[in-house]
Amino acid sequence: MYPVTLQVDPQLEGRNRLTTFFRGLMAIPVMIVAFLFAIGVEIAVFIAWFALVFTGRYPQGLYDFVAKGVRMFGRVNAYYYLLTDEYPPFNGDPDAAYPVRVDVAPAQGSYDRIKVFFRGLLLIPVWIVAYLYAIGLGVVTMIAWFAILFTGKYPAGMFDFARNASAYMLRANAYMFLVTDQFPPVSEEPQVAPVAPVI
Repeated sequence: MYPVTLQVDPQLEGRNRLTTFFRGLMAIPVMIVAFLFAIGVEIAVFIAWFALVFTGRYPQGLYDFVAKGVRMFGRVNAYYYLLTDEYPPFNGDPDAAYPVRVDVAPAQGSYDRIKVFFRGLLLIPVWIVAYLYAIGLGVVTMIAWFAILFTGKYPAGMFDFARNASAYMLRANAYMFLVTDQFPPVSEEPQVAPVAPVI
């Protein structure tokens, strides 16, 4: 399992048409906070890059801060792209009650220094895929916006694509932020809780 996962509680029916109509405006306050958070994350990743290249270890305080950023960005994007009607919290703390859960595994014991050093080059194919997903996500969200306004429903197929695209973009960010050495998988594996065997 990839160390960064996105789980979204599907809310396909009974969507709030009013907040959907004004979603762009409503997202502004939390997007401003996310932008300020992103500045801090960029500084933390810059410092972490040197630490990882020289020691192979991600300083715990920096990792925790970056993980908060990953969680916050994932929830803000999910709200903006209509995956949920519930306003995201203004922090990056874990929140099992929020319908969009971003799980970030603990820092690896050691990181491949070569992969860290060349992360800029390694990011090229990741960002190409992320860019294509972003285009598709924009188109699907625009269509879903109209669908929700007229029917109060988010079409299931479009929801699945939007969730998968958002998950890839989240993992691409985590890879850029040096959270993991693993290339982000292109498709999202459904995160299903294990079912206890019946005795």
